[in-house]
Amino acid sequence: MSKEQQSAYRDAGVDIDAQDEALHRVKDLVRATTTPGVLSELGSFGGLFRPSFEGLEEPVLVSSADGVGTKLRVAGLVGDYSTVGRDLVNHCVNDILVQGAEPLLFLDYVGAGVLESGSVVQLVEGVSSACRENGCALLGGETAEMPGFYQPGDYELVGFVVGLVDRPKILDGSKVSVGDVLVGLPSSGLHTNGYSLARHVLFERQGLTVDDPIPDVEPRRTVGEWLLDVHKSYLRAVRPLLGRDELRALAHITGGGLVDNLPRSLPAGCRAVVHTDSWEVPEPFRAIERLGGIERQEMFRVFNMGVGMALVVRREGLETVLAELRDHGEEPFVFGEVVAGDRGVELSGEGAEGS
Repeated sequence: MSKEQQSAYRDAGVDIDAQDEALHRVKDLVRATTTPGVLSELGSFGGLFRPSFEGLEEPVLVSSADGVGTKLRVAGLVGDYSTVGRDLVNHCVNDILVQGAEPLLFLDYVGAGVLESGSVVQLVEGVSSACRENGCALLGGETAEMPGFYQPGDYELVGFVVGLVDRPKILDGSKVSVGDVLVGLPSSGLHTNGYSLARHVLFERQGLTVDDPIPDVEPRRTVGEWLLDVHKSYLRAVRPLLGRDELRALAHITGGGLVDNLPRSLPAGCRAVVHTDSWEVPEPFRAIERLGGIERQEMFRVFNMGVGMALVVRREGLETVLAELRDHGEEPFVFGEVVAGDRGVELSGEGAEGS
């Protein structure tokens, strides 16, 4: 491409040289996630990956896609994009973990009105870091600069994960039965859901900035710090339980909260009763509820309320499961049980209404 053509494209809002600079730095981040199955280098038209099916009876690939959503807006306000890439990977990894799968590879998409090299590198650096932590390869992705479609300063971050599970060990809710126990693993904040409501309450209604502390919340942390807490991956803690009879099902508590996500892991004829007073809802959630005048029922439909992953556990194996989770650094808690009834969730406790 001639210098005149490059100048014309730059005048239209796309700087190829800036893209090339960012991609050059990104290549090292991608290489750092290489696993034995990777057969291609970044820059190929497609990523090549050779999975190992050793020891599996019926290998099944499990895939999922997701985005970071309006948490990116908070990252922009803070001026720090280093955490949202980790949010993206961990969210996707948790989604396939629910079906018993472990991640093999990850792909990402970064879209922007204007690609700023430093911001793009921060975004991919977070993705790369989380891929290494979860043991999967960042096999490739796409970076798109689209002025006029995205506004200056806007970024879109989307990811795609592919994992592997042996068919006899798939978790699909079919093993859940009346009498099973609900075990929760704590979340690390909002994770990647409910940010539109949180921003509306904290920024628009309360007039706070990312540098202000949340009123009457201890310990004192800024709004930006709390809202950018990284979405946890539960792979390390849950992996030892996969394929075990004690573990009947998993539910990743994302958009829709416990009310909408728990039923996705229940068979017909089973209903989850959640005792909302059996764990302490983290103070920032209570602050959003208080400052926004939001009904408790709606809070449980929008936010995870401190429960990032729910396990359905056979009652006879409960103590063993709790001990193993603690051995892997988690602080599990029992928060309900499975009863006979229409598939759904019943919230039981102070301020909760059935659903």
